[in-house]
Amino acid sequence: MPKKVVSIIVFPGSNCDRDLNIAVQKYMNVNTKLVWHDDPSIPNQEMIFIPGGFSFGDYLRSGALATKSPSIKEVIRLSKKGVPIIGICNGFQILTECKLLDGALIDNHKRLFICKESFIKIENKNTSFTQNIKKNVVKFPIAHAQGRFYTSEGNLKSLEDNNQIVFKYSSMNGKTGKSENPNGSINNIAGITNKNKNILGLMPHPERAVEFKENNDGVCFFKGLQNLL
Repeated sequence: MPKKVVSIIVFPGSNCDRDLNIAVQKYMNVNTKLVWHDDPSIPNQEMIFIPGGFSFGDYLRSGALATKSPSIKEVIRLSKKGVPIIGICNGFQILTECKLLDGALIDNHKRLFICKESFIKIENKNTSFTQNIKKNVVKFPIAHAQGRFYTSEGNLKSLEDNNQIVFKYSSMNGKTGKSENPNGSINNIAGITNKNKNILGLMPHPERAVEFKENNDGVCFFKGLQNLL
């Protein structure tokens, strides 16, 4: 039986697409198709990833110009059909910019680029993206200057009421206080879904936590996605 094929959108400035490509192929046991942002069609629709990086050099605002690409217009169309879509870091920014996810990713609270490993609490283990992850807290690298999640009080309540908050910055033991918040995100939010739970955005990089003796928590993330295919 041939392997299923997962699509990865690539923009000018993407720099995590190759790492993501390797992680998806190896730990989801699928083939991948790299889709250039100018392509108006996405032939492989089992699942779509939007990788991290600096699409269009983060000109104007992170992820803003990428929303004008033909491939993202196709992502929007396919999202309404229930296709699973995952945006990581810049991919999360793009998903908020094109309004597939609520909120915005703004400058970190100290206005500095952050690059380090961070503990991430799985806040909602009942989504199709997280239900097969055995751990309650994972360790993923973060690398961003505009990663502070922000939304209005009304939208925050809606995210909480609909169980759309999936990941939170935390301590090794799952504490989610101010001291465990690396970028100032509201309520320590590191990742959310849409209301229909078929779109996930997260700032941390699971594809950078595979095949390392010290940290391979990304493996459980990607293996857990196999149930969506």
